[in-house]
Amino acid sequence: MRYRTLGRTGIRVSPYALGTLMLGAAVGNPDHTDSIRIIHQALDAGINLVDTSDAYSRPPQGSSEVVVGKALKGRRDSVVLATKFGRPMSDDDPNRQGTSRRWIMTAVEDSLRRLQTDYIDLYQIHRLDPATDIEETLSALSDLVRSGKVRAIGSSAMPASEIVEAQWVAERRGLERLRTEQPPYSMLNRRIEAEVLPVAQRYGMGTLVWGPLGQGMLTGRVRKGQPTDVVRAGFFQAFSDERRLDAVEQLVALADEVGLPMTHLAMAFAISHPGVTSALLGPRTTDQLDGLLAGVDVTLTDDVLDRIDAIVPPGTDVGTLDQAYVPPAIRDPSLRRRPVGERGAA
Repeated sequence: MRYRTLGRTGIRVSPYALGTLMLGAAVGNPDHTDSIRIIHQALDAGINLVDTSDAYSRPPQGSSEVVVGKALKGRRDSVVLATKFGRPMSDDDPNRQGTSRRWIMTAVEDSLRRLQTDYIDLYQIHRLDPATDIEETLSALSDLVRSGKVRAIGSSAMPASEIVEAQWVAERRGLERLRTEQPPYSMLNRRIEAEVLPVAQRYGMGTLVWGPLGQGMLTGRVRKGQPTDVVRAGFFQAFSDERRLDAVEQLVALADEVGLPMTHLAMAFAISHPGVTSALLGPRTTDQLDGLLAGVDVTLTDDVLDRIDAIVPPGTDVGTLDQAYVPPAIRDPSLRRRPVGERGAA
């Protein structure tokens, strides 16, 4: 495993990182013993970055963190442990979510307890909270860094403009800077190449990309005109997007031509960009992890990368990733339209 530096933190991490969204989850692998085995298998293979979240595997609350905590017993010091906060953790209490100081101070203690550790290497804002001033969030996170409970802080799915604002606020107020960003990235979803990756590079941020297999569309098992798993197809609308399916067919043909499994092509692409530090694997089984690890040394030639560019142009998305962050102004029509009385004549 050839390790890379996580931005300018000085922390060395593996180019493949283990994402635990599917571990301990009813829709993934609910077996805690088997999930722990998968984590151990990844660590034994040289992966040293494990990424989780307090919101993964609900219900029950924090199941993924619990599994990770069990798996890291006796191995904690050799692992770069990343987790996130901000997603709703209660259906009844509206304050058990977001990025307020009030919630952050509670959320970190809950995560430390579930993870059975005294510190978190990388504590990440899971999603932006438009109701909270970024200065309040960074102030609270800075206190956690200074207390030793957190080593570095980062963000996830944050637009480039918000990353810049957070960096400016940190500089003006003498607060801890966001050191990492965790955006979606794959051969099908390349929009971050236009602004997010260049901005992250400019500020010396490490980038941990998720969804390198396109929510499963880049495994080679999802093909146009062929039936897919009913549960996954119903859960992920992207599986029925004709534009994405057409692109997949071209990428499958390319993988066959160059003699690579589709998953190896997808993962090698994700870590080939100089702005990407690590790509998150999300296996549900040991066999899936084995298959992905077999391609860790694959390097794509410029010719292959050029041909991928011809299928999905750099800086563009083919369709929409179901789990991608959508800004409030895009989701809510009222934020894009003046009140009727203020619009004037057409």
